[in-house]
Amino acid sequence: MMNTEDILIMIPGPVPVVPRILRAMAKPVINHRGTEFAEILNECRELFADLFQTRNDILLLSGSGTSGMEAAVGNLIGQDETIVTIVNGKFGERFRDIGERYGRTVPVESLWGYPLDLDAAAAALENGADAIAMVHNETSVGMLNPAEEVGKLARKHDALFIMDGITSIGGTEVLVDRWGVDIAILGSQKCIGAPPGLAAVSVSERAFEKMEDVQNPPYYLDLKEHRKSAKKGQTPYTPSIPLFYAVQEALRIAHEEGLTARMKRHAAGAAAVRAAADAMGIEMFPQLDEKSRYSDTVTAMKVPSGITFDQMKQEMLDSSILIAGGQAHLKGNIFRIGSMGNFRPKDILITIQMLESILHKHGIVSDFGAGIEAAGSVLVDR
Repeated sequence: MMNTEDILIMIPGPVPVVPRILRAMAKPVINHRGTEFAEILNECRELFADLFQTRNDILLLSGSGTSGMEAAVGNLIGQDETIVTIVNGKFGERFRDIGERYGRTVPVESLWGYPLDLDAAAAALENGADAIAMVHNETSVGMLNPAEEVGKLARKHDALFIMDGITSIGGTEVLVDRWGVDIAILGSQKCIGAPPGLAAVSVSERAFEKMEDVQNPPYYLDLKEHRKSAKKGQTPYTPSIPLFYAVQEALRIAHEEGLTARMKRHAAGAAAVRAAADAMGIEMFPQLDEKSRYSDTVTAMKVPSGITFDQMKQEMLDSSILIAGGQAHLKGNIFRIGSMGNFRPKDILITIQMLESILHKHGIVSDFGAGIEAAGSVLVDR
């Protein structure tokens, strides 16, 4: 049986957790109502504010990124209220599904991997909506959606703007305040490189004001209660203390690297994968327009003719490298390589080298070495 410690995880989260963060999690459990925990919580909130580029309140939830999505929708949307949900991938669909649980949902849908239909979103908002929700970095298709444009639409139509930044904040430029994002969401297992299980949300005053009108918000994810507790250096319910240790250390690592350098590293990793794919004749999956672009934290490519994804995945795994496939109807049609968290350039190079070797073995790549050379050139230049 393969030792999981030897596997290089190159998927769009969870990402590998570096030893420094793992060691932090081994500290003794403390009183979550004491001053020591308050210091950890307050430091995390302060460091998150820098990643989010916001002066809004930062609240931490013991739950995955999806808990942050549900908290955002459930606290703002009542059963008689309307939310526009923009969908061009798996996680846009998740916003749509959550919206249907709490109120009236108007989905604005594009084919997966195709640009957002901003005109249709504007038309939906013109009919009256309390909020609009979108996924900034749609990892299911490897596409970065135009959050700033959606923020402008929200402000024009006086709607609250909810943004899933789960896989972009901390790895890609996100300007919460400048873009007018009322609730933004981050997941711990993505760009900051901590284990799964904690979500951070930034919440504007405008959003808190709207929450006063919602009659039946979630209980565990009631953001008003989280805000009250945060002012005392606490969470309303028992937090996952080891995860707070991990997130604190992950945020310190990110702060030491610097946000600009961290974004540059993520962008270089994705650019290297794309350059290698081009050199090997592998086609990108997303279809871009002038307002969308390729993701900086995951690259989605079409599975080349001559091999199945299952073959490719297994042969990569036999060499201790894990890559991701497509979701739902894209299963078997695309594959994805992450460039997210505390990865190093050599992780990208090792992954590309093994992928190229496998494709060469199957007769798909004839010019062996072109992929790794292209990836290396990008990483050196950056």
